[in-house]
Amino acid sequence: MKKTDTFQTSNAEMVTISRAEYEEFQAQRKKISELESRVDVLMEALRLARHKQFGASSEKSEETLMEQLSFLFNEAEVFAAAKDEENTTVVAAHKRHKKHEYTLDSIPEDLPKERIEHRLEGEDLVCPQCGDTMTEIGTEVVNKLKIVPAQIIVEQHIYYSYACKSCAETADEGCETPIVKAPHEKSVIPGSFATPEAIAHIMTQKFVMGAPIYRQEQELNRQGISLSRQTMSNWILRAAEDYLKPVYEQLHRELLSRDILHADETTLQVLHEPGRKPQTESYMWLYRTSGDTCKPIVLYEYQPGRGSIHPKEFLTGFKGYLHTDGYSGYHNLPEDITVVGCWAHARRKFDEAVKSLPKGKAKGSSASQGLAYCNLLFEIEQGLAEKTAEERYNERLEQAKPVLDAMFAWANSRAAAPKSALGKAFTYLKEQWPYLTNYLKDGRLEISNNRAERSIKPFVIDRKNFLFANTPKGATGSAVMFSLIQTAIENSLDPYKYLTWLMKTAKDADLARCKC
Repeated sequence: MKKTDTFQTSNAEMVTISRAEYEEFQAQRKKISELESRVDVLMEALRLARHKQFGASSEKSEETLMEQLSFLFNEAEVFAAAKDEENTTVVAAHKRHKKHEYTLDSIPEDLPKERIEHRLEGEDLVCPQCGDTMTEIGTEVVNKLKIVPAQIIVEQHIYYSYACKSCAETADEGCETPIVKAPHEKSVIPGSFATPEAIAHIMTQKFVMGAPIYRQEQELNRQGISLSRQTMSNWILRAAEDYLKPVYEQLHRELLSRDILHADETTLQVLHEPGRKPQTESYMWLYRTSGDTCKPIVLYEYQPGRGSIHPKEFLTGFKGYLHTDGYSGYHNLPEDITVVGCWAHARRKFDEAVKSLPKGKAKGSSASQGLAYCNLLFEIEQGLAEKTAEERYNERLEQAKPVLDAMFAWANSRAAAPKSALGKAFTYLKEQWPYLTNYLKDGRLEISNNRAERSIKPFVIDRKNFLFANTPKGATGSAVMFSLIQTAIENSLDPYKYLTWLMKTAKDADLARCKC
């Protein structure tokens, strides 16, 4: 006997359908609901992709901090910062001509100056009123900028030979004439006509200016110098191995002695790596000092993979705090290393969730509330920037910790589709929470890992120019060169002058050891 059920429709009309039809109807409703959820997720992704392609790249919030917090807190303490605005006095507007930012009023003392004097002569010196000859009463100095392309100089090393005339006169008597030659200067690369200046120039052009070696080859050819890219590659790799790598290893030992470090990684394609396809992704890892030092160190390391074994090996002997992003490979490090999460990444998740919402739906949404919490934490950090480490530690416990507690309770009371932008933000926040709150443990720690991201950005920019490394040896050499160049820049040194000095000093030291 066929089972039937009676159901009441919305207009109070009673209809009778079979159980099979009802179950089919329910299945269709469930499927429609699932499809609608998938459409919502895809529309979010589409809006976010459009914003990334056509919108502003800045993550700065459009609303002011007080407007964002208006739906989070009502405590008077939150609005304490607004008291200063109430005490401001409005003055009449007036025009002020801003001094041009780019002038030659302040130039380095060692910068060469070419003096060009402009004088009057002959009839131009005759006074237009009385006809007497005018005399100089003063000068006006106008500085102009002149840029001369890089000079190419050929060093001609002429080694003289010496002989004894007295011995030469008695040569017929069976005496040999001694001949002494001036000792040859050691080449920076044996058997090569390269100089430290030439190698340093090629390195800085590639790793600072982003000019691949093939472009440098073309530029030299236009100036009449036939120098192949293969020769230039051999020069810089040999110099990196002989002169820069020992310095890199010493910097590595110094880096491990610090208490606080930052780490990050990015992809790199290596074409000819044994046992791997050219399309396989390799990685360039970055490790650097934090803001608690006056002598920063920035080191890069090439590795074929992204496994946690690589930071574990590089950081062998390090004990302290390590700032990282949310990559789980950093969470398997030894217990002596405390991983500190990055609030910039957490904030970015909520910022993307806001940008993925339809127009007009962002204000007051859960995504905006999460972004407001993050903005408040960064606002607190800005106010503590000039504090000492101890003061910052105490102020964070007083100001930031209540915000963190409130945010965690708020996040646990919200729900979102796991694959949606907001769902991903909540997932990241909850999974990373133990690491995100670790910056409260020491006043020297930072709220984000932006310091590492800023240091790895030059490599990412250069990678867009040279695209890939040919061999693992080339990738390793690039890591060494990039490390010394970026460390020099962080210490306010000219990378070209530093590399030139380094190779000259190391070459002379080797020559002195040979003489001994």
